[in-house]
Amino acid sequence: MAGALTTSALVASPAAARSHYVAPYIEATQAVAADLSNGDDVVTYSSLAAGIDAGVSTGRTDGQISYRYERRFSWEDGSDDLSVHSGLARVTTQLAPGLSLDAGALATRQRSDIRGAAPVNLIGTTDNLTQVYSLFAGPSVQTRAGPFDVSGAYQFGYTKVEGDADITLAPGSPRLDGYDSSTNHVVLASVGVPANRIAPFGVTVSGAYEREDTSQLDQQYEGYYGRGDVTLPVSRTVALRAGAGYERIKSMQRDPLLDTSGQAVVDNNGRFVTDPNSPERIAYDTDGLIYDAGVIWRPSPRLELQATAGYRYGGETYSGALSWRMSEVSGLQVVVYDAIETFGRQLRDGIAGLPTSFQTQRDPFGQLFGGCVFGRPTSGGSTNPAGGCLNDVFQSISTASYRARGIDGAWSIARGRTSWGIGGGYANRRLYAPNVAVGTQVLGLEDQSAYAQVFYSRALSRVSAFDANLYGNWFSSELPGAQDVYGGGLNGTYSHNFGRLGTSLSAGLYAFDQGDFDTQVSAQALLGARYNF
Repeated sequence: MAGALTTSALVASPAAARSHYVAPYIEATQAVAADLSNGDDVVTYSSLAAGIDAGVSTGRTDGQISYRYERRFSWEDGSDDLSVHSGLARVTTQLAPGLSLDAGALATRQRSDIRGAAPVNLIGTTDNLTQVYSLFAGPSVQTRAGPFDVSGAYQFGYTKVEGDADITLAPGSPRLDGYDSSTNHVVLASVGVPANRIAPFGVTVSGAYEREDTSQLDQQYEGYYGRGDVTLPVSRTVALRAGAGYERIKSMQRDPLLDTSGQAVVDNNGRFVTDPNSPERIAYDTDGLIYDAGVIWRPSPRLELQATAGYRYGGETYSGALSWRMSEVSGLQVVVYDAIETFGRQLRDGIAGLPTSFQTQRDPFGQLFGGCVFGRPTSGGSTNPAGGCLNDVFQSISTASYRARGIDGAWSIARGRTSWGIGGGYANRRLYAPNVAVGTQVLGLEDQSAYAQVFYSRALSRVSAFDANLYGNWFSSELPGAQDVYGGGLNGTYSHNFGRLGTSLSAGLYAFDQGDFDTQVSAQALLGARYNF
């Protein structure tokens, strides 16, 4: 949108970037959207927005915030006005030697039901989209006691999802519960001796406790583990690692209240009402021995590869990570994961994994900060210069606990006047819920998705810039009545600044296919003006 040049210039010249900046703005836009599937369906609207882009990069603190509130006013009868909050904040700061604070927050509009529509734009139809808010914060400490390295961390997380999302599903599809809010806490601690300090191998003892309380159906998640690990370097660049321990995970919930016909009672926001007389039902329960072994390859401080295989969650498990800071202006991050998750906890960890300095993508039509977020090199050093994607978290806003497995990757480059990023991955969920009540019979069913995103930004001159985004998604579910859903789109924005006043012209093309429903194709155009304070 208008004003994109300011951020693009900061991205394009990381070595010369200011150690801090604050850029509040107000914006007015006029947009039109045409449903190409129904030639006579055209939506016109105006919008007013206010937002702020700010960042800091010093030796002790690295952080950034990009937030925008937009109010859209439709010109057509039967089309509702819409309020949209979009924003991401990430910061890490050293409070004292050995003591640091990590925090983050997210506001975005995302798909609710994996079986429903898959619009990547917020103009025209907003079927199956709902507003999501989430935040986390917590301190961590690292110190040394004699030959031992001692560390600990605590994080608090909160997630809120607005209700009353319109969802069109295939005939015969059962109604699922709607997510409301959750709070979670996690505590971690470890004590260890690295290799070659007192022995040729390193030893670490660690443990963690985690709890989440979800308002829907009085859901609870509780998990803890304790384990020991041994690391043995076998060469200058390669080390072997093995560990074992004990773990306990338990997830519970109550039944929904049923009416006289045996159907679940829902409130005004479409969520199931909890039956106060229901006993606590076990959705997932596992405990016992866990063990794994793997290899660590670290040929340089900029490149590290880890691969692990073992036994956990009652079966085989595999995980890995690749982190490669190719240069001061580019980075690659790939993660292979396998974990028992809930929506609130996975979203907390997803935000925590995003970079503390990120490229602000100018997408006036899309769901900002709900997909891939690409890193931006800074003088202070971002916690993740490559970036990461939240697509696996937003595969669907599930109220059930689930086993999440998949791969996620992001590659980001900022060179000269040009910056771009590529992200993508695959996610699979095996859902867990008590097989007793209406709407909760999802035990053992699986969801899966694949996604890709490309971002490009080019400063054409000191006062003009061009930004582009390309998206692609696929969703599949074993839920009754579910059909494969495909979605994709592309858009571009040209912006030109006249001092503090910026103007922009954007255009986009989007499509999604929802099984037996007609394919939805739409084109959008937008003209905007932004005043930067």
